[in-house]
Amino acid sequence: MHCPFCRAPDTKVIDSRLVGDGEQVRRRRECIACAERFTTFEGAELVTPRVIKSDNTRVPFDDNKLRKSMMHALQKRPVSIEKIDRAIQLIQHKLRASGEREVKSRLIGEMVMTELAKLDKVAYVRFASVYRDFQDVDAFRAEIDKLNQRDEPQA
Repeated sequence: MHCPFCRAPDTKVIDSRLVGDGEQVRRRRECIACAERFTTFEGAELVTPRVIKSDNTRVPFDDNKLRKSMMHALQKRPVSIEKIDRAIQLIQHKLRASGEREVKSRLIGEMVMTELAKLDKVAYVRFASVYRDFQDVDAFRAEIDKLNQRDEPQA
C-alpha cells in the first residue's frame, strides 16, 4: 500500500484487529520511507452477478425486487420477517458464492421457489402460479401434488 503522506510504495503493518463484527480488518501501518503512521480498513468485496433475463437483456441484480416478489407471495401468511430476511440473505449468498458474473433469471426464480417451499406452502404455490404461468386448475393441482410428494418421507 502506498503511503498517503509521501507516496512511497512500501509500508508495513504494525497492528491488525477485527472490527464491525468481524466484517472488516483495521490495520495500523507505518511508512518505511517517512515513518508516518496511518490506519486502513479492509473488507471483502462481494459482487452479486448480473441477471440475464428471458429476453437476453442483462440487468443488475436488484435485491429490492427479490424482497418485493417474496413479500407479495407471503402476503397475509404467518411467516416472520426474520425468516424472510434469512431466506433472502441465503439466496444472495448462493448467488455471490457461485462465482458467476452473470446468472439467468430462471435460476433466481428456482432459488426463490425452493426457499418459499421451506417457509410456507401456500406462498410457494402463489409464486409458482405466476412464475410458471399456470393456465388452469390442473396446473395448480399438479404443482401441489409435486409439493406433497417432496414432503412425504421416502421409504
